[in-house]
Amino acid sequence: MRINLRSIAHALPVMLAIAVPGLVAAPAQAQVYPNRTVKLIVPFGAGGPADVYARILAKYLSDETKQAFVVEDRPGAGALIGTDAVAKSAPDGYTLLMMSNTHTTNESLLANKPYELMRDFAPVATINYSDLLMVVNPQVPAKNVAEFVALAKKEPGKLNYASSGPGTPYHMAGELFKAMSKTDIVHIPHKASGDMRNSVLSGNVQMMFDAITVMSALAKDGKVRALATTGAKRNPLTPDLPTVGETVPGYEATIWLGVMAPKATPKEVVAFLNTAINKVINLPEVKEAWLKQGAIPLVKTPVEFDAYLRKDIDKWAEVVKVSGAKVK
Repeated sequence: MRINLRSIAHALPVMLAIAVPGLVAAPAQAQVYPNRTVKLIVPFGAGGPADVYARILAKYLSDETKQAFVVEDRPGAGALIGTDAVAKSAPDGYTLLMMSNTHTTNESLLANKPYELMRDFAPVATINYSDLLMVVNPQVPAKNVAEFVALAKKEPGKLNYASSGPGTPYHMAGELFKAMSKTDIVHIPHKASGDMRNSVLSGNVQMMFDAITVMSALAKDGKVRALATTGAKRNPLTPDLPTVGETVPGYEATIWLGVMAPKATPKEVVAFLNTAINKVINLPEVKEAWLKQGAIPLVKTPVEFDAYLRKDIDKWAEVVKVSGAKVK
């Protein structure tokens, strides 16, 4: 499945087309999309939800378009490094960004970013969303959220929680928890989600919020103790596990993923990618596999995704304000 951007050629003056026809035909033929490798940049570490689902998406898109879609992880600085690289890339559809609500949070959390999300990027497609899992190292005596809150209040400033960097859903889930439970827990940021997990698994950090899609297996194996999920209602993967909101009323935090492109990417390319991505995430085998992992497919048009992004930016701006979250 490809598109041919002949409309660009039609925009040339008629007299030029008559006088120098070769100048019209060559660019039109050269701009069949995609006709070479497409790079999907993940600004997070290997093994996290963005990396995992980017690789699934790349496989199916490669099959669909008969061109290679490759994933490149560029973690660091709370997703700024990889994101800025995409912002500065050519707006031709061959460099795309795998993003999450980390990016909508960063719009209010990080004042001096080298880019602005809605100024420098074009929304392409949403991918999926999932709950987070609140887990502790098994050595932590708390068996549920209420006991953890009591422990944190008994020893203010002594308990730590890990994240994969400032502005990530894991960081903001922790800050929201602190604000709503009125506890003093220290944020320990890491470069990538794998580093975050290793800190909690080793016991160097006591607690974290992590995607249920990657953490539920570790919880089942007893490597961490799951205290609660973070959605508005209990997750079907863990029906016996309460939500954080059952102890801290009103608490809710999830993680969602999407794809964006540099701002000036042709609308025809954006539309093509949106159609191709939506086709992939609607495949029965993809939906079934994701649901077993706790991920819900999220299908939107570019226009709908634009509105979704703006609403999420406003939501997390309020959370940043209420929680007092800061990047040190």
